[in-house]
Amino acid sequence: MHFTKWQACGNDFVFINAAENPDIKSISDQAKLICDRHYGVGADGVIFILPSEAADLKMRIFNSDGSEAEMCGNGIRAFAKWAFELGLVNEKKISVETGAGILYPELLDDGNVRVDMGVPHLSAKEIPVLGFGDGTVVDKPLINGGTGKHYQVSCVSMGNPHCVIFVDDVNAIDLPGEGHQLEIDAHFPNKTNVEFAQKLSGNHFRMRVWERGTGITLACGTGTCAAVVAAILNGFADKSADVDLDGGSLHIDWAGSSKDHVYMTGPAVKVFEGDISL
Repeated sequence: MHFTKWQACGNDFVFINAAENPDIKSISDQAKLICDRHYGVGADGVIFILPSEAADLKMRIFNSDGSEAEMCGNGIRAFAKWAFELGLVNEKKISVETGAGILYPELLDDGNVRVDMGVPHLSAKEIPVLGFGDGTVVDKPLINGGTGKHYQVSCVSMGNPHCVIFVDDVNAIDLPGEGHQLEIDAHFPNKTNVEFAQKLSGNHFRMRVWERGTGITLACGTGTCAAVVAAILNGFADKSADVDLDGGSLHIDWAGSSKDHVYMTGPAVKVFEGDISL
């Protein structure tokens, strides 16, 4: 099987072009093996380029544990660049069908990709998160059932669920322990991605992430969007922010209402391509 490896802020993916052969089950069933860094290619996820009846192309992503995710913000930037490189699209702004709806990445002249990520979903039912009523979950107390630790959480869905926690020092967090326990906490019926964010200055933040179905990654695009939305809702930022992740930096714009779209800008780089025997 031929594949192409891409990374976006260190979030790495195995891409498979299934535009002419959309029967992907035999491959997606082996996503866990493909992503294994010792016995496979090694990646945070496997992404398929597929035909779409609703958009220019369709993207499906399978996490390193084999589960399917609705969307991936870093992945869609690489998706757009690779689709353009392959000649599957001719325009630099395209539409991509995802499990979180149709999104619109645009290739910029500086090599970055800007993505219209759609509107954030802020009600507890939409995220989903339990135990906080039907409204927004912004700076609310949560006691984790696994560790008994107390947190102040802000929850956002960017088509996938996120729990954002602002801390004084992200490097002091036990990310493997706390991230995993929060991912599977009973408040989150579909599990959740977990972002620990630290304000550095003005509209500048540092973030570390535990991704649902994958674990610690160097970056998370939807998580960065969620963290900036949460920062604005908490009054920590104003309409835009730059976020430093373990694998690079992203710029996020959001005007501040539930009707406003979130825009993410950042890099994506092809690493190598090859063949793997499954």
